[in-house]
Amino acid sequence: MPSSASRIVAITGAGNGIGRLLALRFAERGDHVVGLDIDPGALAEVSGELGEAFTAIQMDLSDVDSIREGFAVVSSEVGPVDILINNAGIVSGKYLLDYSAKDIRRTMAVNVEAHFHTVRAVLPDMIRRGSGHIVTVASAGGLSATARLSAYSASKFAAVGFDEALRLEMRRLGHPIDTTLVAPFYIDTGMFDGVKTRVAFLLPILKPDYAVRRIMKAIDRKKRRLIMPRFVYITFPLRLLPVPVYDWLADLFGVTRTMDEFIGHD
Repeated sequence: MPSSASRIVAITGAGNGIGRLLALRFAERGDHVVGLDIDPGALAEVSGELGEAFTAIQMDLSDVDSIREGFAVVSSEVGPVDILINNAGIVSGKYLLDYSAKDIRRTMAVNVEAHFHTVRAVLPDMIRRGSGHIVTVASAGGLSATARLSAYSASKFAAVGFDEALRLEMRRLGHPIDTTLVAPFYIDTGMFDGVKTRVAFLLPILKPDYAVRRIMKAIDRKKRRLIMPRFVYITFPLRLLPVPVYDWLADLFGVTRTMDEFIGHD
């Protein structure tokens, strides 16, 4: 059980990659981390590192019942969540006609539908207590799409919209719930092994430790939007250009070919 002074931080996809690193950083600060992941072996490894500062809950984010049951355990055995980080995500990296119906359903379920169910599980308590923080880890691929990412980008565009609607809804209803959108370019965690960038000085493949430092700082400062690297912000004004010009610039910066040699895993 967490101490009365520590925050409870729930992180989806906490067994690997950015989720695992975030779990380590929050635990180092004295927070109690609830790790939500489908992989019991990965959760066990993190639990071995963090001990009593970590509660592992196996959860299939593509299954609504699994989400509900998992958060019922969190509520009864750990306590109300102070910070929810929807970090888990999967990518298939295929051309549209190569996707199976199962690929598409699973991508949308994990990358965006799960956000609705996890937030609905913790939001009532946050509203009653008058505090809470929802962090949505989306992607630069949710601001600008590319080939072989149709399902992934569609899910991340939806995650961006979810964050915006949630933020405005909380503001409209007068609930002091903080929200943070995280939209990074590719991060070197293994999920996107093989991706390339033509202009690394503008669009570098991000190092995990760097990304986690930026995310932690954004959460600490209650920043509403974190986009990494800053060059990705150029997406917003570029959207005002005619589509052929926008597409030509995407080709110029190599965005449309970043996935050509993708060999990653979800």
